[in-house]
Amino acid sequence: MNKLTVFLLGFIALNTIASNASANELFAKADLAAGKALHEKNCIACHASSYGGDGSAIYTRDFTKVTSAKGLVTQVRNCNTNLGLKWFEEDELNVAAHLNQTYYKFEK
Repeated sequence: MNKLTVFLLGFIALNTIASNASANELFAKADLAAGKALHEKNCIACHASSYGGDGSAIYTRDFTKVTSAKGLVTQVRNCNTNLGLKWFEEDELNVAAHLNQTYYKFEK
């Protein structure tokens, strides 16, 4: 299989999982420490340059783009893809779980 096929299959699988699971189920096996480390290494500098301070304002702003656990996973995936981070699906879920625990608190 070529890279695009693998990417599309992974995207479909992740979206299927995300659409059928609550946040608790979706993030149940996530490694929060790994998600935090990836977030600190790859996300904070960009968010801080856009929103100032430590960059956390992107998550706590009044008009957030993210309104569900599924949306959070999708947004993390978009950043991964757009920035060429080459994270695996488990990395995306780990980062999303960390962000959920720290900022969003989605349960369903």
